[in-house]
Amino acid sequence: MEMRVMTERKRRNSIAAASAVLGGVLVLSACSGGDGGGDSSSSPKQSAQAEAVDKAAAQDTSDAKISITPGNGADNASINNAAKVRVTDGTLTHVSLTTADGTAVKGTLAADGKSWSPDGQLSRSTTYKIAATAEDAKGRDATENATFTTVSPDNSFIGNFTPEDGSTVGVGMPVSINFDKAISDKKDVQSHIQVSSTSGQQVVGHWFNSQRLDFRPQDYWKSGSKVTLKLNLDGVQGADGVYGVQQKTVSFTIGRNQVSTVDAKTHTMVVQQDGKTVRTIPISAGSPDHTTYNGQMVISEKYKKTRMNGATVGFTDSDGKGEYDIKDVPDAMRLTNSGTFVHGNYWGAPSVFGNSNTSHGCVGLQDVKGAKDPNMPAHWFFDHSLLGDVVIVKNSHDKTVQPDNGLNGWNMSWSDWQAGSAV
Repeated sequence: MEMRVMTERKRRNSIAAASAVLGGVLVLSACSGGDGGGDSSSSPKQSAQAEAVDKAAAQDTSDAKISITPGNGADNASINNAAKVRVTDGTLTHVSLTTADGTAVKGTLAADGKSWSPDGQLSRSTTYKIAATAEDAKGRDATENATFTTVSPDNSFIGNFTPEDGSTVGVGMPVSINFDKAISDKKDVQSHIQVSSTSGQQVVGHWFNSQRLDFRPQDYWKSGSKVTLKLNLDGVQGADGVYGVQQKTVSFTIGRNQVSTVDAKTHTMVVQQDGKTVRTIPISAGSPDHTTYNGQMVISEKYKKTRMNGATVGFTDSDGKGEYDIKDVPDAMRLTNSGTFVHGNYWGAPSVFGNSNTSHGCVGLQDVKGAKDPNMPAHWFFDHSLLGDVVIVKNSHDKTVQPDNGLNGWNMSWSDWQAGSAV
């Protein structure tokens, strides 16, 4: 009995030991993969196969190389030169340009398939996404993507200029540029602006302040000449962190030479075209209390009818209202920013013109209400005047108009004008 018990114990111990050994083997097998202790016969083969696949894939990569301007992640990007796509060793097959909200931007693929660009100027302060696909000679595709943001209004400047492209103007019309931001790097900005004339006249720029730059020759423009303004300001830094966005060329033509001389003492205006007197017109200049500026003034605006309210230029009564408020002044042409006009006058007696000065500083010519009578001197002068024509006032008991009060830089000597150039 005792022997039987002992034998049973041995049998159970032997089974346990065997199980322990088997369990150890199983555990060892389950954990052996990390140190190569398992079945490693397939690893070199798999590794070689993977390397071969990678090598084959690399050898099958398209030869086409796509470049996108600007680079991915760019900010303050140009609104003129951004989103340019080019490819070498291949041909572009698809290009898409969209805003962040998915709005598509039209563009044109070059005939040779080597480049793509937007059809128009991009918007400021806008994020764009561009995707391009190209194909090489073997038909293999290459792709490229980029996201960029264009320059914001706060970080850019533009110049509002006069005269307009394609216009015909008088011989006194300067090229006047008013920037919407103060310019501190005047030299760099001016060096990227060119004004030239077919007359061959030297043209020089003059800064009146940090936001206004005018160009003119020493003497009036030559009749019949063509003047060209080139703004190459895209990407040009005008101030710290502020860049230009304009890339534009405009041109205008100089018409006949018309210069009209107002004599406040004799109350007349002599109109000359190409050096010949074509008409002498009776006028009424500024009264002794409100004299007219002397000097060379350029017609900058024309209105068939306009409102003139004395309150807008400081002429007020005790109640704060304008000393005058005429809602339909006829045949009016601006000479200064401060409110000097040459205009028609229908409210004054005919005897005033040619005999006395009665205005608040303007030059008045006889006219009728509505500006509809072609026989009136004011109507004739309006119809025979261009923007840019010169009106000279003399013998008035006032000072000479300031050169920056309107387009009146002709009242500055040539040496002083040149001194205001930054280049």
